[in-house]
Amino acid sequence: MTERQNNTHGDEPVVDQAIWPPVDPVRAGLGGRCPRCGEGRLFSGFLTVGHRCHNCGLDYGFADAGDGPAVFVILIIGFLVVGLALWMEVSLGPALWVHFLIWIPLALVLCLTALRLMKGLLIALQYRNKAEQGELER
Repeated sequence: MTERQNNTHGDEPVVDQAIWPPVDPVRAGLGGRCPRCGEGRLFSGFLTVGHRCHNCGLDYGFADAGDGPAVFVILIIGFLVVGLALWMEVSLGPALWVHFLIWIPLALVLCLTALRLMKGLLIALQYRNKAEQGELER
């Protein structure tokens, strides 16, 4: 079904001929699982993508989410935190130290959590849609 290349046998690219059942990219991405089999771990660290799936052997060399996860996280979490901070300022009018005490830790926790989820989701969608880096023809 898929024809991704696994560079597991030296310098020669080997075309993957295995047929894998379709995996929901949202479930696999948010769970940090392999986008092909849905079982293996996608991350080897908190945000570091592993080299390959230990279950199906998929080479994660194609996985490059770039700045996409960070942009989505900044926009979504920034909108949420700034909106709540403005609402709190207008309705309650607390001291500045209260804003710092509430919103800085909340923003950090939400951003770090959402960054891992968004990175896994974008890599799974990249695999599912066979997205590759664009090239200019000359």
